[in-house]
Amino acid sequence: MTDLERMGAAAKAASRVLAMADTEAKNRALDAIAQALNRQGDRWLAANREDLEAARAQGMAPALLDRLALTPERVAGVAQGLGQVAALPDPVGVVDRTVARPNGLVIERRRTPLGVVGIIYEARPNVTVDAAALCLKSGNACILRGGREALASNRAAVELMRQAIASVGLPPDCVSLVADPSRESARQLMHLDRYLDVLIPRGGAGLIRAVAQNASVPVIRTGEGVCHVYVDSAADLDMGAAILVNAKCSRPSVCNAAECLLVHQSVAEAFLSRAVPLLDPYAVELRCDPRALALLGDRAVPAREEDWGAEYGGYTLAVRVVDSLKEAVDFVNRYGTGHSECIVTQNREAAEFFLSAVDAAAVYVNASTRFTDGGEFGLGAEIGISTQKLHARGPMGLEELTSYKYLVRGQGQTR
Repeated sequence: MTDLERMGAAAKAASRVLAMADTEAKNRALDAIAQALNRQGDRWLAANREDLEAARAQGMAPALLDRLALTPERVAGVAQGLGQVAALPDPVGVVDRTVARPNGLVIERRRTPLGVVGIIYEARPNVTVDAAALCLKSGNACILRGGREALASNRAAVELMRQAIASVGLPPDCVSLVADPSRESARQLMHLDRYLDVLIPRGGAGLIRAVAQNASVPVIRTGEGVCHVYVDSAADLDMGAAILVNAKCSRPSVCNAAECLLVHQSVAEAFLSRAVPLLDPYAVELRCDPRALALLGDRAVPAREEDWGAEYGGYTLAVRVVDSLKEAVDFVNRYGTGHSECIVTQNREAAEFFLSAVDAAAVYVNASTRFTDGGEFGLGAEIGISTQKLHARGPMGLEELTSYKYLVRGQGQTR
């Protein structure tokens, strides 16, 4: 048995104990972790400084360094987030359907934990605690595998969490860390189907696709975000410009940021004359089709075919002029990743057609795609944004980290 298999067996055993724990016990564990972070946060910060020094020496880009970095304020925010998760309703044990059959059987459907959740993610050490907290509250054990860049930070966080969990009488193996950052450890985790019930990759498109293509464990794809803003012929152009700037520029590295602008040909010139000056302070590079390029001249560069499906994660925006609402919808369904899509229009029929015809987890009318988030949707925290249809879609909160089973009560019925 390999080290990872032993970890998986321990996590499976812990998951069975955790599945029977009541809400109060799980909340005590979350509170113990929060207290540990408040008391011993300096340990986490010191480990993070090791990671930052190594990353700077290797020439990591400033934007990625910021994602890797912890500060006292960020640690306090993570600890506060644990309290918010504890305050959320516990989905485990909720009965959402009861049927009394003519033969006297009473059948109820009850929410249950998934079991053991594996999470592969990149260099964001806050995810280590956030993901573990959501798994814990939903009754799941978790096996975490973060990026090489955050290894010291992740080790420190998991040590603190395991000690805190044990202090309230739950198995410390509810949370485990794969400390080997090699590709081989990732490959082994993808095939740990004897112990893992589901694998959730969080990170860039390359990571997500690699896990989905290679894993034998069931995978929930999250975070692939090629999102569009379509400005319709009946749009309020000032509203559209404000929505576009927010969707593209408020935080361009996240998965719900807009990557492509579609604009109806009848309003293209008027809209671009409003929107581009608002994008200029952010130095947004515009990669345009020939019609948009003719309107923008030297302010833009020609788009290539690969730009239409690109997730830039920065201040770059693809721009295309379309002739109709149907062309816009067809384009979104061809190049989008099923994450978040927006139409700006004052035409109700156009809005309803877009809402019905676009195939995405979240479809917006006259609002920024940046709202696709567990907190903004009233779900509390999230484990990720699912871009698939089974078994969850969109922001994945506590309920999406559960499954269900049928409980059937009888009085001697036979068939």
